[in-house]
This record gives sequence, structure tokens and C-alpha cells, in this order.
Amino acid sequence: MKFARRSLNVIRRAVLLSLAGCLIYLLWLPNVYALRKHHPAQSAFMRLRENQALKNGRHLKPLLIWRDLRSISPNLIHAVLLAEDDTFYQHHGFDFKQMRIALKTNWEKRRFAYGGSTLTQQLARTLYLSPRKSLLRKAKEALITIELELFLSKSRLLELYLNYAEWGRGIYGAEAAAQTYFNTSASDLTPDQAVALASILPSPRRWSPMSERAFMSRRRAQLNERMRREGYLPDEF
Repeated sequence: MKFARRSLNVIRRAVLLSLAGCLIYLLWLPNVYALRKHHPAQSAFMRLRENQALKNGRHLKPLLIWRDLRSISPNLIHAVLLAEDDTFYQHHGFDFKQMRIALKTNWEKRRFAYGGSTLTQQLARTLYLSPRKSLLRKAKEALITIELELFLSKSRLLELYLNYAEWGRGIYGAEAAAQTYFNTSASDLTPDQAVALASILPSPRRWSPMSERAFMSRRRAQLNERMRREGYLPDEF
């Protein structure tokens, strides 16, 4: 009886410690207000990728070249919004329609197969968290997303996203991606180049904007067609 009671107490303490740890994790929130004028030298994703490379005996030097939103081609801005978050200017951090689709898809597949994240959620994850998929991480992401939407304008959120988005191994932001893949600046990206870059954002370490595989060709063609339908490209393009 004493042994059973002692075991129960141990289990209770372990549960309470776990809950306390989860609560501390959730309640610690970054100072996103500072992002109104400050550009972080590194994002959480950049630190994570560097540490992963070091564990594998490699040195990964990240390339990030900051550009103001007005110095990034409208072609890329439109392509990214259509590819990743076409209701960016209508929602307040969460696209509940996409969230319902994600819940249904993940329930059917019994795994985190589809995220349905907005640009703001992706920015929260990129700057402060990790790509690891868990309910606790998603909860933290949601809290940071609310903060970001409260304190920053939509144009600032988009500017931060376009400068910290991962566009390949060690490649961060629109300017680094434009120079690396097309030997041009982010301000001079053509519609085709912009579509090629936007098309790999769901999995930038797996896909290349230069890929000629059928899947990527289809994805680029679909995004090109959406750009044309939305009036960002002339009909004859």
C-alpha cells in the first residue's frame, strides 16, 4: 500500500512538473513590438539550420541581405501572397477556412500532413520557433501570431516575411534568393522568376525554382494562371 501511494505521488509530481513546464513555455513570449523598427540578426530557423549543419560536421554560413518592401519586386509580392496566403490582408493572423481544411486532412491522414498556416503564423514560426510539428508548438505559434498582428502593420509583417523566409539551404529572404538563383536583385525579378521562387516556399529545402520535374512545372503553371486571373499579368503573357 505504501509503495502504491509513493508511486502515485511520484506520478502526480511528474505530471505537475510537465504541466508547469508547458505553461512556462507557452507564457514566455518574445518582444515582437521591437520588430516595428528592429531587424533581428538571426531567426530561430537560421540558428537551427546552423546547429544541424554543425552536428553533421559542416559549416553553414547563412546568406541574408535585407531589403525594404519597396525594394522587392511587386511580381514576387503578388506571387508569394497568392501561393501562400491569398487572404493575408483580410484576416487577423488566422485563416479559419484553411484551418478547417487542415484539421480534416490531418485527421484523415492521422498525421500533421497539412498546415494551413497564414504568412503571420509562418513568420512567428520562422523568427521564434522551429519546423517541428506538435500541438504545444502550434499553441505557442498562435500566441505569437496574435502579438504580431496586434503590434505590427500588414506591410511590416510582409516585409519581415519576405526577408526571413527560407528559400533553400542557407538562403534567406528575397534578395539572397534572387541573387542565388537568377543573378539579379529582388527589385528586378520578372514574373516568371517570381513565380518560380514562390512555388517552392512550402518546401524550399526539397524543391528548386530551377526544377523541371513535372510536379514543379505544374505548380508554376498553376501559379502563373492565378497571377493572370487576378490581373497581375497581361492576358497575352
